[in-house]
Amino acid sequence: MKPDDPRVRRSHEHGGGAGSSWAASDPYRADRDRVVESPFFARLAGVTQVVSPTGSGLLLHNRLTHSLKVAQVAVRLAERVSDVDAEGVVARLGGCDPTVVEAAALAHDLGHPPFGHLGEQVLDRLARQRLGLPDGFEGNAQSFRIITTTDVRARSGVGMDLTAAVRAAVLKYPWARRAFPRPHPSAMPVPPRGAAPSADDPDGGSLKFSAYLNELDEVVDCRAPYEGLVAPWQQTVEAAVMDTADDIAYAIHDIEDFHRVGVLAHTAVAAELEGWLGQSVVLARLADPALGRQPGHGLETRRRRMRGRDSWIYDDDAFAAAVQRVSRELGDGLLSTPFDGSIAAERAVAEFSGKWTERLVDGVRVLAEPPVRAAHVSLEAAQWHEVQVLKFLHQRFVLERPDLALHQRGQAQSVTTLVEALAEWLDDAHESARLPRRLHDLIEIAHGEYARIDPEWLGGTDILRLARGRAIIDFVASQTDSQARAMIEVLSGRSGRLWTDTFVL
Repeated sequence: MKPDDPRVRRSHEHGGGAGSSWAASDPYRADRDRVVESPFFARLAGVTQVVSPTGSGLLLHNRLTHSLKVAQVAVRLAERVSDVDAEGVVARLGGCDPTVVEAAALAHDLGHPPFGHLGEQVLDRLARQRLGLPDGFEGNAQSFRIITTTDVRARSGVGMDLTAAVRAAVLKYPWARRAFPRPHPSAMPVPPRGAAPSADDPDGGSLKFSAYLNELDEVVDCRAPYEGLVAPWQQTVEAAVMDTADDIAYAIHDIEDFHRVGVLAHTAVAAELEGWLGQSVVLARLADPALGRQPGHGLETRRRRMRGRDSWIYDDDAFAAAVQRVSRELGDGLLSTPFDGSIAAERAVAEFSGKWTERLVDGVRVLAEPPVRAAHVSLEAAQWHEVQVLKFLHQRFVLERPDLALHQRGQAQSVTTLVEALAEWLDDAHESARLPRRLHDLIEIAHGEYARIDPEWLGGTDILRLARGRAIIDFVASQTDSQARAMIEVLSGRSGRLWTDTFVL
């Protein structure tokens, strides 16, 4: 690693800050340390992954344990990439340092708000409709905002001052919601994964993106070393490794969690898997409305969606083989014996997790010229299909449960109440001076940013209104589940406590 390597260039300074003892010899290790030492990282222990375990006694993954597992898998993938890259593609694209992908993996969920993906969706709606923010809210963009702007790991007090390589590796979707880069990837004949708008909001810009208008200068800066190596809309190799690790960890540990709590019932899961295997030919002949609710219909619907969206890799035989493997090793394997907390049950979970992680990591490959919906680092067809089947089971038997929906609707209302209360407080001329000090600081930061942005991109919206809106979103998104609940209790008058930890990051 050369001292003048543009990949190690920091955004605000050279050296210093947290982890500075590593800066001279290993700048990427310094980045890793800065992420781990951040209060934004510590708060992830109190942020929902899928279901909040608070007060229930359940041993479920939270955003912190998820991030740690993603980092673990990412390092293994990075090492594996060097073994399978016989043609030296990775070196020509900028390299793949295991510590870079580890740091990026640890940082990738820093911006996740309270209450998991549900909180993300609600904050996005409120940010755009209630607060007038043109690019709304997105968890990936919030993570990038934290490492470049709102954390204070750098000596300058702005962001974490990470190297260009790590900042670029955090960019899963290296574009803004609408305006950047130009032409915007959403306008491509086949948009990259995540770049197309939501089906129910066709004018809402990209469904997924990794930077707000406020941080576009940081995107340009950290992507500069890769100019001419990867397209403006493509992930760097290290970002692709981190993204793949996220998929693998998500697919496996959610299966673990909901087997432990008895939600993934053997009977229902096996019926769906075996129903499709036994009736796949018949199901394939039916029109969508005729699929009904018979066992296997959900998998058939998912298969058709995969075939339509990802023809670059989808294969009928690979899909059938994936269903067979998951049916054998999960339906007839892990789930065949209910989890009872015994050592034998724990061993079965560990063996399943270890075996599947190893299999998926071994399936990584390097593509010199990937299709638009893929990256330079991807999974082989067999493993890619298996991940899709595992994620389908999580969607079908966990996320679509009515009891979870009931719980999440309550959480959505809580987030809405909190944002509305803070917005009303800000609008109260007599009380705005007594807002949390951190919220005032966030308004000041955002106001300075919006003042530097091309007015054309802001749609003529008043800068102060934008700054207040972004500050409210930053403030709410930086809380844990329990902090958000506590603040709602205080603002609603239901709590008699005077001193709370709701203002403490």
